[in-house]
Amino acid sequence: MPKDDLVYVGHMLDMARKAQDLLSGKTRAMYDADEPLRLALVYLIQTVGEAARKVSPEYKAAHPEIPWARITGIRHRIVHDYLHVDYDMVWDVVTANFPELIRDLAGIAPPSAG
Repeated sequence: MPKDDLVYVGHMLDMARKAQDLLSGKTRAMYDADEPLRLALVYLIQTVGEAARKVSPEYKAAHPEIPWARITGIRHRIVHDYLHVDYDMVWDVVTANFPELIRDLAGIAPPSAG
């Protein structure tokens, strides 16, 4: 496994945790009213997807518990359809998908991540 895979997986974990931290204690109404927060979360989701995109096919195959294609797919939607970002999707990704992703990444990330 290339050393870079561990760097990218650690970066995914760090960025997903940052997104969770930014939403900690916030309600959906607070999220809807806070444009800088929404933009920061879009960036963090995009970054998680970009890091996932750079993980080698071999490492991805060895860790099928991570939804690699889904993660990069969301990144592509944000980057390529930036004029129509679905902020409901952003909320769902961070509140519903990132907790499980963080758990799974923590199981495969290098010890220094976090």
